[in-house]
Amino acid sequence: MTKQPEELALLAESGRLLASVFGLLDRTSLAGMSTLQIDEMVERFIVDDLQARPASKGQYGYGFVLNSSVNDVVCHGVPSQSEVLRDGDIVNLDITLEKNGYIADSSKTYCVGNVSPAARRLVQTSYEALWMGIRTVRPGARLGDIGWAIERHAKRHGYSVVREYCGHGIGREMHEEPQVLHFGKPGTGLALREGMVFTIEPMLNRGRRSVRTEADGWTVVTKDGSLSAQFEHTVAITASGVSVLTLRPDEGDMMSRIKVAA
Repeated sequence: MTKQPEELALLAESGRLLASVFGLLDRTSLAGMSTLQIDEMVERFIVDDLQARPASKGQYGYGFVLNSSVNDVVCHGVPSQSEVLRDGDIVNLDITLEKNGYIADSSKTYCVGNVSPAARRLVQTSYEALWMGIRTVRPGARLGDIGWAIERHAKRHGYSVVREYCGHGIGREMHEEPQVLHFGKPGTGLALREGMVFTIEPMLNRGRRSVRTEADGWTVVTKDGSLSAQFEHTVAITASGVSVLTLRPDEGDMMSRIKVAA
């Protein structure tokens, strides 16, 4: 489960490129765009501009570059020409990128136009929960520490954490060991060590944590129809702590900002 320094350098390059994809999305007005248009725009950018491969396309038979999960969709939403983002929507865009044989994975929930205060609070708390988990990562910590930090923050704000999906090791393959749960008990689980690379990707619901998969076999929604939000980063354990490989330029001080917010 540990990567060598040369592998970590390649993973960092993939992460840097993937962060630039979200930079493109940050500069794009999503209102009025179909989720398929977003998928096509991201594919062109990854392939043509970044000279990289969208790693999700073709994996497990999936036909698209990204997952687009709108409102009550928890994860794995399938891009569609008929699904047009409207003012007030929230949408998670989950994207993977491979460069030089190594894969990075990240997602961000966007608020489209004038989003309700309740939806905005859910999105903000989900983002904070991701960083609460990241803050615990260091050599000698345990996987359970990550899940506990995330779940505690979610519950403090009245949200539930989806348990059916988890973070995962990543490298040459999209899904490697270990599995990274977003709930747990501190001091339990696998001990973390330098060179491990994995994703942390909590999904928080406004209502109950129960989910169901729709008939397309991909789209996962909340059973009670409540809103869901998710954020994800790929991280590497360093000798002194953690490096966020998919860190975006606007996130440089998030570790200290979330400490204050906690």
